[in-house]
Formats: sequence, structure tokens, C-alpha cells
Amino acid sequence: MSRFQITRRSFVTKASAGALALASGVSSQVEGTPSPIDVPSNLQDSWVEIKKGIYGAKPDGSGPIGGGKGYGNLVTSGDFVVQDFDELLKALAVAKPGQVVFIPAETWINLTTHIYIDEFVLKIPEGVTLASDRGYKGSKGALLTSHSHKTPAMITAGGPNVRITGLRIQGPNPHRHLEHHKRSFGPGGLGREYYYKFPVSRGIVTDHPGLEVDNCEISAFSASAIYLRKGDKHHIHHNFIYQCQYNGLGYGISHGAASSLIERNTFNENRHSLAGTGVPQSGYIARHNIELGVSLSHCFDMHGGRDRKDETDIAGTTIEIYNNTFRAPETAVVIRGIPEEKCEVYHNWFVKHQDVEQAVRGISDKTIVFNNVYGKKPTEVK
Repeated sequence: MSRFQITRRSFVTKASAGALALASGVSSQVEGTPSPIDVPSNLQDSWVEIKKGIYGAKPDGSGPIGGGKGYGNLVTSGDFVVQDFDELLKALAVAKPGQVVFIPAETWINLTTHIYIDEFVLKIPEGVTLASDRGYKGSKGALLTSHSHKTPAMITAGGPNVRITGLRIQGPNPHRHLEHHKRSFGPGGLGREYYYKFPVSRGIVTDHPGLEVDNCEISAFSASAIYLRKGDKHHIHHNFIYQCQYNGLGYGISHGAASSLIERNTFNENRHSLAGTGVPQSGYIARHNIELGVSLSHCFDMHGGRDRKDETDIAGTTIEIYNNTFRAPETAVVIRGIPEEKCEVYHNWFVKHQDVEQAVRGISDKTIVFNNVYGKKPTEVK
């Protein structure tokens, strides 16, 4: 274990308990970051059993859906233990594949000035784990923040097989900005160029395969909390992702030319919790996730050719959406084209919907919906 000693004053605070007080074990209130959200302490009612079939999201042996207290794959120390910005950079500069850079509980590293002035991006090298200990003995996990609206990427993977675990990662913009969207795209609107004069933010971005993000709390990024721009074999699991709801963008997890496994996350107050550009050879498996109840628009999405304006109707390659629980009244799933291979939607629990027509849009020969349950107290499978 290494401990760096840096004398230069950094833009970091060992936050007091008051500054990082949480409500219901969720979000801190620091310099205008998102207000707390009440997350049910008991998510056991996220699934139902009917005729020996499981419908909705069920926890596994790794711990609770959304991570936190009880999560099984915790990291509680590392090869490098860092407590401020300078130490973090020095550790990442020398860390090798298989090593862990650990930020202790309740440490607050504010990246705002570095991002705003220097266009700084925190790059994690190939095969390295950046960790804190969210959920361990009451820990909320270390906090990384940016309050700069122009945050193209707070964190990037510098190579394959990067892991980010046990952290709180907060962006600058938890708001919907509905009026700005209306001025841009409403009747007589000023258009796309005007819309993008207001800068956007992303949390974690990768162009490399094998990114794992687990047991994190990620919030308040106007474009995407996690942007899987390229690569395959990404695994995003046991996180709480919320308040990424800037109208027009506002994605929890978005995909470019990428594919992923998205499982056992909780989502709330996003525009789309899952989304994709729908380019060929992209897609996702989404299973055992919970939409807690608030969504600006439909929850799970895949764009089609008309969105990309590429003269196709392709909406990704393969999509599987099963054993998820949707509590938001908005449409749960929208597939905006035709997948190259298939989209299957099954064994989900649509709590606020009475039938498939309310729950899913974009059904086609390759997008099929079967064996789901609907309503607050389902008794039959449709």
C-alpha cells in the first residue's frame, strides 16, 4: 500500500458530516447539487412470483439492487490510498493493470476548477480500478464533483477493463430546463445551434471494451451519467443513477457503437435511463433494474435510422429487456426502428401500465413482447 504526501494546496475538502449529510442514504447536498431522493429501504416488493415464474427485478447474491449497504463485492483498500486531487493524479500516473487506487470514505474531491480552466479529464489506465467503499460500515463513498456545466467527460477509461466502484459521482446539472428546450425546438424555435449554446456534461465515458461500473451513485449529468461510446463487454450493475434529465438529452446510460450488460441498477428522474444511437452492432441486455417512479420521458430507448438520418431503419442489433420493474407512468420501452437481429421484452413488471400497448412502443416482427405482468397487483401473465 502506498500513501502519497503532497504539500501543494489542492482544490479538495475532507467534507464535514454536515456538508455531506444524506437523506435516506442517497444524495448529498453540496454547492447546489441534486436534492435528496427517498429510495425505498426495502425493495423486496420489486418482483412477484406467478405460477413459479419471476416477474420484475429480483436481487441476487451480490446484494441489494442499486448497491450500497449489503453489497457483496466491496473494495475497502487499495495499492494506493489517496485523499486529494494531487495524490489521485500521481497514483493514476503509475498504477498498473490489476492495481487499485482507493479514495477513503467521505473524501470530497472537487474537480470543478480543473475542468473549467484546464479542460481536465480524469483518465483511468487500462486494467486499473478506481474505488471507494460505498455501503461499507455506513460509508456513503468518496465524492467526486464537477459544477462546471461544460464537462464533456469527468472520467474516461484510458484502456480496456477499467473498473469504477463504490464512488459518488455528481455532475453540475440535475434540472430539466424545459423552457430552454421549448425556445430551441418549439414553434418558431431557434434550433439546434441555439440549444447547444448551453453546454452539457457527461460523467463516465469510454471508447474501450470491458468497462465495469458498480456500486456507484451517479447523478446530475445533463447528457449522460455513463456514455459507452465504443466497445463491447461493458458491465454496469448495482448503481443508483438519477437526475440526468436535461430535456433533449438526459440519459442515465447511453450507447454509441457499443454493447453492454445493464443489471440490478436503480433509476429515477432521468429522461431516458437507457438509450442508444441504434447504429449497427450496438445493443444491450437490461435485466433486474428498477425504475423508481419518476421519468421525464420513456424509460428504456433505442434510436432508429430516422433519428440518425442515415436512410436506414436500423435500431441496434440485439436488445433484451427482461425482469425489470417499471414504476414510472411514462411508456417503459420505445424501440424507434427495427433491430438487425432481435429485441425481446419479457418477464418485466409494468406497475403503472395495464397492457402492452401502454408499456411498449415500436413492436415489429423483430421486436416482440411476451410474458409480462401489468398493474400494481398482477395475478396473470400477458
